[in-house]
Amino acid sequence: MQYIGINHDGGPWVAALSGERVFPLASVTDFWADAARWQEKAPALITDIAAGLDRAAVIEVPLVPASARVICVGLNYKAHAAEGSYKDQELPPYPTLFGRWTASLSVGNVPVPVPGSETGLDWEGEVAAYIGKRVESGDEAAAEDAIFGYSTFNDITARRAQKLTSQWTLGKNGDFTGPMGPLVSRDDVGDLRDGLQVRTRVNGTEVQNGNTRDMIFSVPAIVSLISETFTLHPGDVIASGTPEGVGYARTPQWLLQAGDVVEVEIEKLGTLVTPVGGLSLRARA
Repeated sequence: MQYIGINHDGGPWVAALSGERVFPLASVTDFWADAARWQEKAPALITDIAAGLDRAAVIEVPLVPASARVICVGLNYKAHAAEGSYKDQELPPYPTLFGRWTASLSVGNVPVPVPGSETGLDWEGEVAAYIGKRVESGDEAAAEDAIFGYSTFNDITARRAQKLTSQWTLGKNGDFTGPMGPLVSRDDVGDLRDGLQVRTRVNGTEVQNGNTRDMIFSVPAIVSLISETFTLHPGDVIASGTPEGVGYARTPQWLLQAGDVVEVEIEKLGTLVTPVGGLSLRARA
């Protein structure tokens, strides 16, 4: 089953997606309060074509609640850890974690502005995992059971801002820089450790081609580690890291400019398309 977020009935809702038909299920808050129940109800609902809406007629929004924590993992593919600024360092004993605010999240086909302070933006195609059950000090088995599903994600990065300090927060929270594709239930995806191909293209040219088997830390291991410090709640998101091939590590550097189009294609999850805009909304105001 696939799900998207839509503007509906005065606010953000989660809807089941079947082909190009959209079936509203519940408000984002109500959906994540009992995601398993809505997952059970969805198959029967999508058989009623009259209950559906044309996908082209709705406004899509992130299906992540405003209260969610979005935890991203840096340097989580062996080949990516071996490129760029950290290539001469040993693999870390624990995952490098940083946060995104939900305000930075977006959906497919929404232009991402290039801040006036940046010479361009960088792509990072990856798999995002969604928490469906509360996890507090959970072991890896409990952590895996708490994963509701996965989606495509592009952790678009302002590299100049990222590298101003040792903390990455500034460069990882630009306006609209966290586009997410439809959420696919875990039952339909399987175990990432079995391998999903992760590809990124810029203007049709392949720039990343990796596999989730190359992850240093599995998603259940990451969820378990996080839950030792703070409780994870339904609707929280773990962005699991990107393969090699990012733009700043290339010679010469290749950064995204206005007019570019980025596609993140992940096996079983689909293709996320993001156009790159011009100056930031603030600069145009």
